[in-house]
Amino acid sequence: MGLISLSIGLDLSRKQLSGSFPTEVGNLKNLELLNIFRNMLQGEIPSTLGSCIRLEQLEMQGNFFHGYVPSSLSSLRGLRVLDLSQNNLSAKIPKFLKNKRIPSSSIYSLPNLSYQNLYNATDEFTLANQISVGSFGSVYKGILDEGRTIVVVKVFNFHHRASKGFIIVCNALKSIRHRNLVKVLTACSGVDYHDNDFKVQVYELIHNGSLEDWLYLVTKEDKINEAPRSFNLLHRLSIAIDVAYALKYLHHDCQPPIAHCKLKPSNVLLDDEMTAHVDSFGLAKFLPPANLQISSIGIKGSIGYIIPEYGLGSEVSTNRDIYNYRILLLKL
Repeated sequence: MGLISLSIGLDLSRKQLSGSFPTEVGNLKNLELLNIFRNMLQGEIPSTLGSCIRLEQLEMQGNFFHGYVPSSLSSLRGLRVLDLSQNNLSAKIPKFLKNKRIPSSSIYSLPNLSYQNLYNATDEFTLANQISVGSFGSVYKGILDEGRTIVVVKVFNFHHRASKGFIIVCNALKSIRHRNLVKVLTACSGVDYHDNDFKVQVYELIHNGSLEDWLYLVTKEDKINEAPRSFNLLHRLSIAIDVAYALKYLHHDCQPPIAHCKLKPSNVLLDDEMTAHVDSFGLAKFLPPANLQISSIGIKGSIGYIIPEYGLGSEVSTNRDIYNYRILLLKL
């Protein structure tokens, strides 16, 4: 193969190809998509496929491959679509594939997005599109669908050991729907162009700033000439009620209950009608059903928003959200 620089995809499906599939496919280090289904290829699946570590879609169904599924495929951490059906493969599905959790495109309102999609949407994750940076990672503004959809892209800096937890959270978020929570559109888990784990959640964009912006009248250079904004008592009361509804939903209507753990003015976003939407609940903690009040994790949170008992080593509970909510009321 003289296609070493190939970086996007290779589609050779339905081409009536025969013979064995070349082992040189392992040289395509940047390959993200490989479709060779519905041909007459035979022989064993080349173990060198495991070297295509950026591969996200691999479809080899409808051929005459035999033998075993190579264990090297376990290194394809970003694999989202895999189809080896209708071949003559031996033995059972390997454990590393059976246990693999591959997100479904149907669980969110946007299709699965690849690293390349998000890389382009955020203009290569430039600082110009960076909204904020936190302990969990970075937040960017992205443009999809040829400019028709503007979204918020949250890039997490989890270690590899946190991968399982990320998938669990994403699967839980697909069933969470409330008018006072920022809507999660989709999620992406794979590897970036530096072969690092890449985990992202994509949210709807709330255009009217955060509660912190309105409370402290944060002035950005592009807003200097804007007319003064009205933020009256009725607005504040409405926001307090909206946030209370969001917490009630997370604490009492979700199964298992969810503790937000990071409730503060910067995580409450306002739309054009001044309706509050609680953000960053993608980092929330799911509380065990056996005891709806506690969950053991390490101490995480913002200075000034950590409940005293928690700082002394107590376990996480929904009480922390109530404590943070009281602080938020004081700021209002």
